[in-house]
Amino acid sequence: MSTLNKVMLIGNLGDDVKMHYFDGGNCVGRFPIATSETYTSKQTGERVTNTEWHNIVVRNKAAEICEKYLKKGDKIYVEGRIKSRQWQAEDGNTRYSTEIQVQDFTFLSPKSAGAGEQQQQQNSNVGHASAASQQPQQTTDDNDDLPF
Repeated sequence: MSTLNKVMLIGNLGDDVKMHYFDGGNCVGRFPIATSETYTSKQTGERVTNTEWHNIVVRNKAAEICEKYLKKGDKIYVEGRIKSRQWQAEDGNTRYSTEIQVQDFTFLSPKSAGAGEQQQQQNSNVGHASAASQQPQQTTDDNDDLPF
């Protein structure tokens, strides 16, 4: 039987992306995101919010993109897999951490006003070009009575 290790999260960054560069040009970006659940307690009638923190890890080009466009508080969708690690701390104790190794992501926060207007202008130009290229070709064959 096959196994599955897949995580999908939508949350807000708890800090800016921290980059670590390696010899050979590879890099890793790390940042925490918070996911929250809100409900009303049946016993007290009060609204209760539970927040979970997740350690996110992105690599190479994806890490550079995240560093460039994300900041603390931004909303993001990440998709990846859970990875647990252990290591020896400087004090000699064994430490453990659980991370989300990102395979795909989508920025969900609106762009900032200054850069966003320019980017929106570029996107609208690209959108018109792609929409025009995706329009179906009109055929002049009137004998074709197929509905598609």
